[in-house]
Amino acid sequence: MNEYKKLIGDLHSHTIVSGHAYGTIRENARAAADIGLEILGITEHGPGIPGTCDPFYFCNLKAIPRELYGVKIMIGCEINVLNEGKLSLDQRWIDRLDYGIAGIHLLCYKDCGKEGNTENLISCMKNEKIKIVSHPDDDHTPLDYEKLAIAAKEYGVALEVNNSSLLKPDHRINCFENYKTMLEWCEKTGAMIVIDSDAHDPSAVGRTDKAFELVKQYNFPEEQILNNDLHKILRFMGKE
Repeated sequence: MNEYKKLIGDLHSHTIVSGHAYGTIRENARAAADIGLEILGITEHGPGIPGTCDPFYFCNLKAIPRELYGVKIMIGCEINVLNEGKLSLDQRWIDRLDYGIAGIHLLCYKDCGKEGNTENLISCMKNEKIKIVSHPDDDHTPLDYEKLAIAAKEYGVALEVNNSSLLKPDHRINCFENYKTMLEWCEKTGAMIVIDSDAHDPSAVGRTDKAFELVKQYNFPEEQILNNDLHKILRFMGKE
């Protein structure tokens, strides 16, 4: 197995604002600092998830410090993909984000089959603020990974290997096998991946061991891993 650079960022984490997570921004940032991360993404759930914030939350993001405990803070939103191929957050709020994550959640999405799901997700990836696709790994809503990787490369979007998914394979159907297929197509197409925790508690921030080991198992090209270099992240996000 090749030696890989350590991951320096976690771009998918939630706080109490999401309604079913259990830390604050400062608690997440403190946890990130404690394990040596350089950058942390705070990405609350968008409309459609029970208990999450009102979109008005995103109007005052300038109030949030952009560095805490020596960790650079970026503010995003995990926005739901809807069955019409639209995002669940209005563009006026999306424009205020550093970046968006597009994700399918069955709480507000009905399976449309592999082709329909893929088309809906790709439609959302065309939004210039969408930089990550969250947990594209569950056969409750199957995806065409060849088409997804081609679109990710074309639109400058990173496909996520989600540590939380791998910790609950009984709930995420065929997630290990799907990640293997996804990584193969990302390597073939040159699409980027990002390895994230999807933390819903400070104790999980930056904890990506299972996902990182999976990526290393398949000798995935290190240059196609987004979050192993701060400048790579900032350039990808259009912040440098």
